Amino acid sequence: MARSRLPGFGLSLGLTLAWAGLLVLLPLAALVAKAAGAGTAHFGAVVRDPRVLAALRLSLLTALAAAGVNLVFGSLVAWVLVRYRFPSRGLLDALMDLPLALPTAVAGITLTQLYLPEGWIGRYLPFQVAFAPLGILLALVFIGLPLVVRTVQPALLELPPEEEEAAAMLGGSRLQVLVRVVLPHLRPALITGFALAFARGLGEYGSVVFISANLPFRTEILPILIVSRLEEYDYQGASVIACLLLVVAFALLSVLQLSHRRVGGGRRA
Repeated sequence: MARSRLPGFGLSLGLTLAWAGLLVLLPLAALVAKAAGAGTAHFGAVVRDPRVLAALRLSLLTALAAAGVNLVFGSLVAWVLVRYRFPSRGLLDALMDLPLALPTAVAGITLTQLYLPEGWIGRYLPFQVAFAPLGILLALVFIGLPLVVRTVQPALLELPPEEEEAAAMLGGSRLQVLVRVVLPHLRPALITGFALAFARGLGEYGSVVFISANLPFRTEILPILIVSRLEEYDYQGASVIACLLLVVAFALLSVLQLSHRRVGGGRRA
């Protein structure tokens, strides 16, 4: 009779929980405790600060927009890499990992130099990219694209081309095959890729700090505001803002995770 569990389950589970508690739960608990120590009045004053609300709004909008852009173009890149064979395909596949390997500060400096009004690309644009919200969006798209590509790629590899061919032979148009065969199979991967790109964008600092110019009420995002508070030795204020960002991120990611489970349950059914 086969065992229901792998040998060493208790030990491995204990080590996993201890490691997760040390690296994740303990720092988060310390953050919440530091923010709670500020008191209700101070906590509410920090959260209602117009500068904090403006930074939160900009962070959410740019992170969501960047995740949406990456969802579309990351899926397209993954489709091309999986379904087509062409010269330099391996090079393109390797380049998808570059934003993950490159230090984010280097990426921010490079994008800033390219899109400055006098930069190589910025000089030809009729609108401003660097030191504007559009520059923040560009930086978040850059660092989030590989997360979508690498999430969608395995799902595409598991999708047999025979299913699409059968749907086409039964009279389905290309759009019908895409909507009824391909997208239902990719939906869990698309949701996961979107969530990863959004979470990365919401907490991003290094690639944004240079291209945004950190202008309050204009191009200042919440992670940059947290660092500003730390530089002013306002540790409680920084903890309150970080706790606010944590709550917002956890709430949105919980919604995405719930959607992922519903989609997975619907597919299994």
